[in-house]
Amino acid sequence: MTEPRWLSPDEREAWLRLMAVTMLLPTRLESQLKRDAGLSHFEYYVLAMISESPGRSMALTQLAAQTNASLSRLSHVLGRLEGQGFLGRSTSSSDRRASLATLTDAGWAKVVASAPGHAEEVRALVFDPISTRQVAQLSEICGRLLATLDPEHELLALAADPDAGSVATHS
Repeated sequence: MTEPRWLSPDEREAWLRLMAVTMLLPTRLESQLKRDAGLSHFEYYVLAMISESPGRSMALTQLAAQTNASLSRLSHVLGRLEGQGFLGRSTSSSDRRASLATLTDAGWAKVVASAPGHAEEVRALVFDPISTRQVAQLSEICGRLLATLDPEHELLALAADPDAGSVATHS
């Protein structure tokens, strides 16, 4: 058996800092969205992903991949959003096996109204404290990590599509 490859002191410090950010950032984003928009972070992200797809409609399997959610979790959240009048579900006319989630006008209005506050919170928490050079470094580091974590680019599929419209950040 080979000896474990323990983290160096510098790697351990970086790891602990990354873990702290991954625990604290979602909580802060969640708090802002709950307070200002009445949405969970995940609900906002689901609405944002649908809002950026053609026709503001997306197959549930694609939505599950892009939100990193199981179909059962996604179905539960979609039910809540549907109950609030923010989206509707239907069967695809081109593929009867596929179910679609489509933003309603109220859902689009919710995304448009929620996006500025969310973008401001993302800016305040992530981008204001770092330099332009560090933004580029952060992007490069995250890109390298995602190459391992998401080699099929499912979570960022829309970000790579120049034709996808965007209201605001959808962190």
